[in-house]
Amino acid sequence: MARPAEPQKRLDLARRAAQVLEREGLSLSAERLAAELGMKRPTLLYHFPTYGHVVEVALVALLTEQAQVVMAEVERHSHPIDRLYAQIRAVHAFHHGREGRIVFLSQAIAATSGARVSEIVSRGAEVFEAFRKAAADRVRAGIAEGIVAPCDADALVTTTRAFTDGLMLQRVTQGISFAPAHELLWEHLLAPLKREPRRGSKMPVPTDTPKKSRPTTAGERREAVLVRATTKATKAKLGQKATKGS
Repeated sequence: MARPAEPQKRLDLARRAAQVLEREGLSLSAERLAAELGMKRPTLLYHFPTYGHVVEVALVALLTEQAQVVMAEVERHSHPIDRLYAQIRAVHAFHHGREGRIVFLSQAIAATSGARVSEIVSRGAEVFEAFRKAAADRVRAGIAEGIVAPCDADALVTTTRAFTDGLMLQRVTQGISFAPAHELLWEHLLAPLKREPRRGSKMPVPTDTPKKSRPTTAGERREAVLVRATTKATKAKLGQKATKGS
């Protein structure tokens, strides 16, 4: 009979195991990894038949946690440009001092998942694409309302995403500081795109005032649904894999 699923235990174990593998390397034997985790090898293999399973669960969990933390910060702002800037800063703040973790997990996926790499990458791209589209739609709405200067909304969101990821990599490889780059991006790209609302249009909520109401725009509702769906899907996936692993 299959053992009952223990998603939270499996999740915690994946995080701890990923930390050991990041420190010791993927060549570490299963016996040694199990010993580091204070368990027997069969118990480790019950939860994770391969290191690929460890890395995948740890990465999905990390990105889900990131999405929840970042969106909570982004929702404090109403102006589309402020939201983009808040997202960049929130992602960097979330990983501050632990940037190597996301880099290791991303690289480890490619090294351990074999033929499933394309499937994993494709699934992740679908989630990020939904968030990207929601952000771009909000910028386009801001342009229509007159609170964002005319620009290519898709290119703007793609640029901020590339800035976020690229700066993270440079932080890991060169130890750079985020602050000067953040200031440069704000002063020369984002701030010039902010505009006062047109006369007669509805004044936007001040950007420094936390929003306590439910999402009102299509983009906000879509982002809220995405965060909830991602969290629910991750928990379900962890439970299913624990059952199948038995």
